[in-house]
Amino acid sequence: MGTESMQRPVESPSKTGRDRAGLGLALVRVTIGSMFVWVFFENLGKGLYTAGGYAGLIRIYIRNGHAPGAWKAVMGLMADNAWLTAPLQGVTEISLGVLLLIGFFTRPAAAVAFLFLASLWVSEWGTAWIWELLVPVLASLALLVGRAGQTYGVDGFLARRQSLAENRGTVRLHP
Repeated sequence: MGTESMQRPVESPSKTGRDRAGLGLALVRVTIGSMFVWVFFENLGKGLYTAGGYAGLIRIYIRNGHAPGAWKAVMGLMADNAWLTAPLQGVTEISLGVLLLIGFFTRPAAAVAFLFLASLWVSEWGTAWIWELLVPVLASLALLVGRAGQTYGVDGFLARRQSLAENRGTVRLHP
């Protein structure tokens, strides 16, 4: 028996690197998704998706925070309309959490998560540790620019399924 038959085939470094990067992005995606789901239930328990609870918290940020004046005006508008904005925030948080956890519509969800978390980060200036939300903001940006839903996500499953269908010459699954 020669040594040739005992050697394992070596994958190309670029494929191995992509696999590891995909796994890393999947880990970040699941972490950020879990954070959103956790925060949803925590805020629900605190009554922060009610008009009074939401408006009260926003007014604390306005009074004690160091956000720019223009941003505080936007926050004031949100607090004044808490009957609408409080439940919308709850729906946004749970939706982003579920979409990121399962890796479905990952890039759009990551874009919304990035903007949403960045707005919360600015709102909390001076009231919380600066890194508390900055790390999830940047992690969401990484999910946006990477292919985070392609590994262990519904996006990757659908992409592979469509590719197989196209290779077989069958009808596309979606336009």
